[in-house]
Amino acid sequence: MSATSTAAPVDFIRQQAVARALRVFLPEPAVLFEHEDVKPYECDGLSAYRQVPMVVALPENEQQVQRILQTCYEMRVPVVARGAGTGLSGGALPLGNGVLMSLAKMMRILDIDRPSRTARVQPGVRNLAISEAAAPYGLYYAPDPSSQIACSIGGNVAENAGGMHCLKYGLTVHNIMKLRVFTIEGELVEIGGEGLDAAGYDLLALMTGSEGMLGVVTEITVRLLPAPEYAQCVLAAFDDVNKAGNAVERIIAAGIIPAGLEMMDKITTGAVEPFVNAGYPLDAEAILLCESDGNTQEVAEEIERMKAVMHASGATEVRVSHSEVERNRFWAGRKAAFPAAGRISPDYYCMDGTIPRKALARVLLAIAELSKEYGLRCMNVFHAGDGNLHPLILYDANIPGELEKTEEFGAKILKLSIEVGGTITGEHGVGVEKIDSMCVQFNPLELETFHAVKAAFDEHTLLNPGKAVPTLRRCVEFGHMHVRAGQEKFPDLPRF
Repeated sequence: MSATSTAAPVDFIRQQAVARALRVFLPEPAVLFEHEDVKPYECDGLSAYRQVPMVVALPENEQQVQRILQTCYEMRVPVVARGAGTGLSGGALPLGNGVLMSLAKMMRILDIDRPSRTARVQPGVRNLAISEAAAPYGLYYAPDPSSQIACSIGGNVAENAGGMHCLKYGLTVHNIMKLRVFTIEGELVEIGGEGLDAAGYDLLALMTGSEGMLGVVTEITVRLLPAPEYAQCVLAAFDDVNKAGNAVERIIAAGIIPAGLEMMDKITTGAVEPFVNAGYPLDAEAILLCESDGNTQEVAEEIERMKAVMHASGATEVRVSHSEVERNRFWAGRKAAFPAAGRISPDYYCMDGTIPRKALARVLLAIAELSKEYGLRCMNVFHAGDGNLHPLILYDANIPGELEKTEEFGAKILKLSIEVGGTITGEHGVGVEKIDSMCVQFNPLELETFHAVKAAFDEHTLLNPGKAVPTLRRCVEFGHMHVRAGQEKFPDLPRF
C-alpha cells in the first residue's frame, strides 16, 4: 500500500527562496528540491513514517555546514541533520517545511594517532571503516552496531549507538573524546578533549545521544583499543526462554563480564538460519551467544567458567567456536537478525527498551502474552548482557489498521520496560517513534528541564524540531502523561 500524505502542501515560494539562498555558496548539484531528487530522503531505517523534505543540502566541509546553518537561522528554516539513514526511531525524519542536511559527503578519516590510540574522523565515516583503517596499527573502534557496515559515526553520536560488545566496552559515549559542533547560529564549539577529565559540565555526554537537537557534529575524535589477541564464542541452546534469561543473570552474578552476550528466541533463529547458515539449533526455544576476548590463557579460563554456568542453568547444548571462521559465523547470524525478518514478514517494527537483567524472564513472558493478545508474531533478539531488548513486531502494512495495532503493542512493551525499572531506549533513540512513550517515563518537571536545555542551545527550536522530547501539551492530549490508545500518533506524517 503506497503512502498517502496528509501533510500540508509544499510552500513553493518558500522552497525556491531557501534553495536560492543555499546555492549562493553551495554548488547547484548540492541543493536538491525537485520531488524526484528529495524523495529518497523521506525516511530513515524506520520506514513506517515518511515525509519528503522541502530542500536537501549536501555539504562537503565544515565551512559549508556553517553557512547552511547561518542561512537557515536567518531565514528561520528548520534543519534536520542526517547521516547514513540507518536509524530505527525516525530521528532523521525530514520536515516538509525544512532543510534536510545530509553529511554523507563528509567521510574522511582525518588522522589516526597510534601513540594516543585515537582517530579523528568526519561524521559521514562508516563505523566499520574506522576499525578497518586502524587495523594496520593493531587497533580498532569498539562499538559495533549491527548496521556498522553502513551506519555513520555521526549518527552513532546522535543516537549514542552501542552494539554487541557494549557490555564490556561501552556505548558511543564511552568511546569518544572530543567533538567539533556547530550551533544553529553557525558558531563552532569544541567539546571534550584528549585528557581523562575536563573542567565544567560534561557537555560531551550531553551532546552524545541528543539526536541532532542541540548542534551539528562535524568532527569526532574516537578512542581506539588494542585488538584482542584472541576471542572465542560460546553458543548455548535452551529449551525454555526463562532458563536462557536466568542464565544471563547468573553469568554476570558469577563475576564474568563477557565481550558480548546476546540472546535470540526460536522465531528469530528460524528466520536467520536459512539466511546465513550460522549453524544454529533450530529446535531450541532460545540461544545465547557469549564471547570472551583477551590473551589465550584468559580466554580459555573464562570460556570454561561460561560453559559451567550455561550447563548449570539448564542448557541443552553448549558449543565453543574453534576457529575465527566459526566465531564469525556465530555472530553473523545475530547481526543479520533484522534483515532476516524480511524473510518471514512484509514489515517489522523494532523496539528498543532496556530493562534490568533480573527482569528478563518476566518481560519475555509478558511479550509472549502480548503477542497472543494482538495476534502479531514477535522476534526477540537483544543485547542480553545489558538488558537492551530489540523485539521485532512482525506486521503487514497492507492490512488496514495493522500498523496502528503494532504501535499499540510496541508502546505496551515500552511501558512494561518502565514498570520493571528500565527505560524506553537503549541505543536507537526516541525520534518520532517513541515520543509519546516519553510522556509515560518522565513527569512534567523533567520534560520542562529537557526543553530548557534545548532552548539554551536552540532558542527558536530549529534543529530537528518535534523529535525526542514531547511538549507538555502533547502529553496532556494523550491522556495526562499517558498515551491514550487509538489516537493518531503522527497526524501530519504520511503512512503506508
